[in-house]
Amino acid sequence: MFAVRNVALLALIVLTALASSACGDKSKDTAEAPAAVETKPEPVAAKKEAPSLTPEQLVKQGFKKLDFKALPSDFPEAMTIARKSQKWWPRKKAQKDGAVKGADPRDNLKLKMNRNTLDDVFDAGSSFLVRWQLPEGNFRYMYDWMTGTWVEDDHQVRQAGSLWGLATCYRHNPTPELKKAIDRGLKFWFDRTIKGPGENTLTLEYPGQDTIHSGSVALVALSIIEYLKTDKPMERAYRDELSTKLDGYLAFLQWMQRKDGRFSKEFNHKTGKKLKRSSPYYDGETLLALCKAARQLDRKSLIPTIEKAARRTAEIYTVRAWKKDRDSDRTKGFFQWGSMAFAEYYQAKWKDYELFGDVALTLGWWMIHTHRTLTRNRNHAYAVEGLIAAWRIANMRGDIKAQNDLMYSIDKSLYKLSKWQIGGPLANKNKFLREKGTKDAMAQGGVMNARKPSGAPVKRDVAHQLRIDVTQHQMHAVTMALEHVYK
Repeated sequence: MFAVRNVALLALIVLTALASSACGDKSKDTAEAPAAVETKPEPVAAKKEAPSLTPEQLVKQGFKKLDFKALPSDFPEAMTIARKSQKWWPRKKAQKDGAVKGADPRDNLKLKMNRNTLDDVFDAGSSFLVRWQLPEGNFRYMYDWMTGTWVEDDHQVRQAGSLWGLATCYRHNPTPELKKAIDRGLKFWFDRTIKGPGENTLTLEYPGQDTIHSGSVALVALSIIEYLKTDKPMERAYRDELSTKLDGYLAFLQWMQRKDGRFSKEFNHKTGKKLKRSSPYYDGETLLALCKAARQLDRKSLIPTIEKAARRTAEIYTVRAWKKDRDSDRTKGFFQWGSMAFAEYYQAKWKDYELFGDVALTLGWWMIHTHRTLTRNRNHAYAVEGLIAAWRIANMRGDIKAQNDLMYSIDKSLYKLSKWQIGGPLANKNKFLREKGTKDAMAQGGVMNARKPSGAPVKRDVAHQLRIDVTQHQMHAVTMALEHVYK
């Protein structure tokens, strides 16, 4: 009996061994399952990466299909590819009969605007800005001229921007009326100027708010720069005061620069700290203020700050933003401010200035053909500011193809938007204004946000209502056009 049992046991062992070798050791799998949960799984074999594309292959994709994630990590290389992938439109239908190939587009294109019309638009709009200033020096925000009611929505950056708009008008046409308004506006901000957080810094304390935005300080600084560069006599003591204030504000903006080159969005007076986040608008406004001060007022100590900021913001708000969204809101926010800053940078010929010339032209093409600004139903005067900055660079480079496309877009935009100005020279071209126009003094010279009412709630979408920031940007675009574009 014992032998029989041993034989049976031996047979069972053999059968078990054979089963294990054929199917795998399931008892082992079961025993080790808990350990597999507790430890990291074996790494999955990496998928084979798609073959990298050459710069020539990327360029051939065209900007609309360009794979931004496949661009080189080196920003100048990536920008070169992005710029080459964009093709300027010839605007053949807008060419005059007998146009000479390669000639100045201002001679070749059928332009809708001219200097006389732009002068009339400017006169009406600059007077509008003065009328909207309050006795203390700040400004009203929005007016519904059809109902005769004001919509108040105070914002520190918008207030500073309105003053800057006035200063650009004064620099273009220094009248006593504009000077008086600027002096009043500067006093509003000087009365709210306090010692800043860093050595030799000055900052602003806006009524009822614990924080000051870097954009507010930048726009007040820009106002002073425009004022100091106006070709008009000024008392020495007042000029010295303006210069001192400007230096303090510029030092504060330098203090607000982050380690990565961008600028903090705001400074908290109570905590004495700057916010870690940035804003594409404020980054652009600050960069423009620093560039104008350095180039136009010879503040050369600002150049290292500018070079660091230009490099970082150019990359962040172009190719890196486009990896996530080809029509990025971050690009839109930075667009006109960055473009105007890069035009100053290019003209100053600072480090890698040709790179930033490419950035500005890339942004100009983007605004026309990706963001498609000419198809927008709302006022895009802000875009015209940036397009003119790009045109300046194309003009300095002698790039006729770029000038042609930019000139077409600038001219068509100015004509379209000028038809939205109440009491302006082209108001009779707007059917809505012909039928519903007004003689209200507070509306004269103001530019609507659209050619007619939208029917949407005011807080959500404005149209016929007049906003001071809309008119301010349009007047600056007009002065830029008169100074840099139209013969």
